[in-house]
Amino acid sequence: MSIFRLRVLLAQSALAISLAAAGCTPLVVGAGPDITAPRLALADNGEERFVARDGQQLGVSQWVAEKPRAVIVAFHGMNDYAGFIRGPAAYWQEKGISTYALDQRGFGRSPNTGLWAGDAAMLADFRDFTADIRARNPGVPLYLLGESMGGAVVLAGLTQPNAPQADGVILVAPAVWGWSTMNFWYRSALWIVSHVLPAKKVTGSGLTIHPSDNIDALRDLGRDPLVIKPTRTDAVYGLVGLMDKAILGAGKVQAPILLLYGERDEIVPRWPIQKLVEKLNPAPRIALYPNGYHLLMRDLQRQVVWNDVLAFIDRTNGKLPSGYEFDRQAFIEGKVWSKPKQQTAAAAK
Repeated sequence: MSIFRLRVLLAQSALAISLAAAGCTPLVVGAGPDITAPRLALADNGEERFVARDGQQLGVSQWVAEKPRAVIVAFHGMNDYAGFIRGPAAYWQEKGISTYALDQRGFGRSPNTGLWAGDAAMLADFRDFTADIRARNPGVPLYLLGESMGGAVVLAGLTQPNAPQADGVILVAPAVWGWSTMNFWYRSALWIVSHVLPAKKVTGSGLTIHPSDNIDALRDLGRDPLVIKPTRTDAVYGLVGLMDKAILGAGKVQAPILLLYGERDEIVPRWPIQKLVEKLNPAPRIALYPNGYHLLMRDLQRQVVWNDVLAFIDRTNGKLPSGYEFDRQAFIEGKVWSKPKQQTAAAAK
């Protein structure tokens, strides 16, 4: 569920680590050798799975429109799974848009739950899954959507060799708080704890960070057995490396981009998002929601966000119905932020 555990980890690790245990290394459970062609297939239990090149079966969810006018391939955040998109996907399905979402390695219904798979495996799955969905929908515009960690996967994936072609990219509170956008103390604390106690698990216990204003949605996440709760420190370490790869290569992404960010996001700080916007070329379209939290597509104002995505797909240069689109330079310079208690008519609907 995004990079919430990163802040927890950094808060818990300060000088409380015994260096006597030094010598451990972060665990990465990567992909095995190529043994098959990647494809969607039915598992023994009758559920659809994505078979990766090494034969691993990854969880898949799909909402297929009868005659799709566009396709979205969606990638979830840290500790989440394909179910993150079920609300908007069902809504978009009614509007003629198909959505396919993958449980990335180590998450949801995919193998090795809770263990970090590494950039190479995750980005290969991104490329192959997107290519398969493209082949299943010839001639239909394809959009890539990434929420939080999924945004980092999309950005990093689009800069690798043989990257898939996309008609547009939708970044929802993208996780780009990597090494290059993190201060020295955070970098040091994370490196130490992930190498000294790589299997240590951290939770959000005791911290007052709010991922969303939708309490019912947060309770559902807490009850969902497919959502990971305690997080290994070496998984957080791996995530930061992925986020760094995403922001460092962001300038190479050429597809039209819609970037969605909540002004009340307490998970991904503003400054990495501003740095990302500065790097992206061509300039992205930016929607900043004054009452938006990290889980924008689950917030109380979620349908405002869903409709902005629809408008971007219908016309990448068209006006966003929310009215929350802002100029790139003003966003970079921090001139667009409102006062914390400011309310808007659109957000109240």
